[in-house]
Amino acid sequence: MNFQNVAIESMGYALGPNIWTSADIEQQLAPLYQRLNLPEGRLELMTGIQERCFWDRETLASEASSHAGRELLSETTIPKEEIDLLIHSAVSRDRLEPATASYVHRHLELSGRTQILDVSNACLGFLNAMVLAGGLIESRQIESAMIVAGENGRPLVERTIEILLGKEMDRKTIKPYFANLTIGAGAVGAILCHKDLLGGRSAPMIQHAIVETETSHNHLCEGDSADSGGLEMQTDSEELLNEGIILAERAWKKFEKETGWTTASPQNFITHQVGRAHQRRLYESLEIDETKDFSTFPTLGNVGSVSLPITLAKAMESGRIKSGQKTALLGIGSGLSSIMMAIEW
Repeated sequence: MNFQNVAIESMGYALGPNIWTSADIEQQLAPLYQRLNLPEGRLELMTGIQERCFWDRETLASEASSHAGRELLSETTIPKEEIDLLIHSAVSRDRLEPATASYVHRHLELSGRTQILDVSNACLGFLNAMVLAGGLIESRQIESAMIVAGENGRPLVERTIEILLGKEMDRKTIKPYFANLTIGAGAVGAILCHKDLLGGRSAPMIQHAIVETETSHNHLCEGDSADSGGLEMQTDSEELLNEGIILAERAWKKFEKETGWTTASPQNFITHQVGRAHQRRLYESLEIDETKDFSTFPTLGNVGSVSLPITLAKAMESGRIKSGQKTALLGIGSGLSSIMMAIEW
């Protein structure tokens, strides 16, 4: 997919007020750690995640997303009355029906002209939404779009702690629940628009995007509401990492062919924020210089669909990405599916 006219006009994000360190989580799991003789500090050592932010327990996805949406509206030069499309792209949602985007639309008081819809694809949802909105903008079906995602991992983490303490488990049977303890919370948003709306201002331009999908491994990470009413998720972390790397290698070859870039071309790489092991394996397998990486997982954890775009927003905010530079977004979501996107400043 090639784009010539799609700009990232603005980005914004919001974080929950409650900080849980990995040590805090281990303290709650102290009876399990003692019984299985697990070393303290194991969670941070294995993941590289020091802490993560959480919203208050009852915060809805639309409320989190609206925090990011308000940040966007305070930054953008596009009047909210002229936003053509609103996509909510998180794993979290308020309820089965109506679309969570409808609640965000109401909270932000967007106009009647704004089409609303939800896009959900695990941790890849935000990039999926960027591709969909970008295609509509490129073809001039619409002129602008707001994409938001709000994740609240707190209920999952609390439910996981309850399961680990409530069942007779050993070192083997706790493994499928371990990835849940890396989850955080946050919200992010972006406004995409046709470059003609920039009024001569510079902005990051989406150049290319490629997709690579392999659904034969969609059983490696599955989550749903349990019979007891709580959310449960189980992940084969080792196999998911292995298959994810294989998928990423195929996707990168397609990306190089589509863009003409090599690993030396981008000055910045931003990946989905799983943890230290994922980051190292990915860069080693693709032979990417790790000094070009910008990460947030040490302080935010894995925030699902929010992870990659909030990392991009923070990289932009920090001044890490300079005018004239190229940035590669390397996205992946359980299922498995990968989107890699080329952006030039």
